[in-house]
Amino acid sequence: MSFHFKIVPEAVGFADPRSKGEVIEQLAALIAQVYALDRSTLETRLTEREAIGSTGFGRGVAIPHARIPGLKLPIAGFLKLARPVDFGSADGEPVNLVFGLVSPDQAGATHLQALAAISRLMREESVHLALSAARSEEELFGLLANVIDRDAA
Repeated sequence: MSFHFKIVPEAVGFADPRSKGEVIEQLAALIAQVYALDRSTLETRLTEREAIGSTGFGRGVAIPHARIPGLKLPIAGFLKLARPVDFGSADGEPVNLVFGLVSPDQAGATHLQALAAISRLMREESVHLALSAARSEEELFGLLANVIDRDAA
């Protein structure tokens, strides 16, 4: 599996939102702060994409994503939620693992490849269980980094 995005330790965290809108808001804030992006633009793009259809992937996972101008490569952020939030997922399950992806405006194929890689990663039962059980930001990032490094080899 090839990963076509960048994720750094500071872009992984815990959150306690009470709604889908708050999830998007907190994800946008995290990614904007870590990668020095405009928070308002990012939140608007993520919200616009979510309005097209839920990015609730199923099994308690959502993959909000957007494209914005000015990026050179896709970047990611990850939030583990303190309590599940209704995301309108096809399977009806509320979400507690949120993997955000932001790509350059013109990154059509690269954006889709990154989404596919995240989707495959989140379908792995062992990864899903380990992320669900993680208790610290360091543990979350370590799990993600190990899987990304493993599958990049």
